[in-house]
Amino acid sequence: MPLVTTTEMFKKAYEGGYAVGAFNVNNMEIVQGITEAASELNAPVILQVSAGARKYAKHVYLVKLVEAAIADCPDIPIALHLDHGADFEICKSCIDGGFTSVMIDGSSRPFEENIAETRKVVEYAHDHGVVVEAELGKLAGIEDAVNVSEADAQFTNPAEVEEFVTRTGVDSLAIAIGTSHGAYKFKPGQKPQLRFDILEEVGRRLPQFPIVLHGASSVPQDLVKVINHFGGQMPDAIGIPEEMLRKASTMAVCKINIDSDVRVAMTAAIRKHMAENPSHFDPRQYLTPARTAVKEMVAHKIKDVLGCAGKA
Repeated sequence: MPLVTTTEMFKKAYEGGYAVGAFNVNNMEIVQGITEAASELNAPVILQVSAGARKYAKHVYLVKLVEAAIADCPDIPIALHLDHGADFEICKSCIDGGFTSVMIDGSSRPFEENIAETRKVVEYAHDHGVVVEAELGKLAGIEDAVNVSEADAQFTNPAEVEEFVTRTGVDSLAIAIGTSHGAYKFKPGQKPQLRFDILEEVGRRLPQFPIVLHGASSVPQDLVKVINHFGGQMPDAIGIPEEMLRKASTMAVCKINIDSDVRVAMTAAIRKHMAENPSHFDPRQYLTPARTAVKEMVAHKIKDVLGCAGKA
């Protein structure tokens, strides 16, 4: 099966009351862990690439790794998505370079500028058979090139979504309802909350339209403890409770982005292995359990959070 767009994935997800996982990829072991889990569970999956990943691994390496995953896991639908494209030129580069989906993130711009830039990307993408995600509202947090302070974060205004979608022609919309980027989403003692009232109103205003949640890692505390036990320093790392994500996936949310959880799982496995095997210096020795940790994390998300197992 060749790379696909997210159109059919999202249609099935909306109708079925589940969400498709969009997992950030940076290297071979992460790609393998994600796609092997999805293949074994017969689940659709989105592999997404950030600006930081393109800088680290280079565009061509990432595309070729995804092509290898398609050959290795031919029976599941896989989409290749640009995460947080900063402008038209970056989106165009990825569209021309084989991506089947791109996100243009104009959320930091005034409303009219966001519309104009998004519309420009949509026109080019649709002419090339590629789908587009955009964003309204601003998520707090830090992840790769995305850095938004709590003071600058803004919930999505439901009153703007119909105009934005109509004028841009965008295929899916990322909204801000309380999730945030990175592994430190809430302050110690702060109760995690999502604005389901905003999500419900957006769904009412945009019936059957796919909504996206960014910054949706849960930052498992058992893995944080492993990292800290073996020399790491991740105090006060807190994520989104998984039951909240499951609820969102039964509503209008068709795509849930997960990055930090993959990083945490991989780092915990590597730290543990290196501490318990101080003589090891072959990267294959510690990257093998790291890849397994990624696979186990993704399998858990597919089965227990996203609800998309068996939906390929």
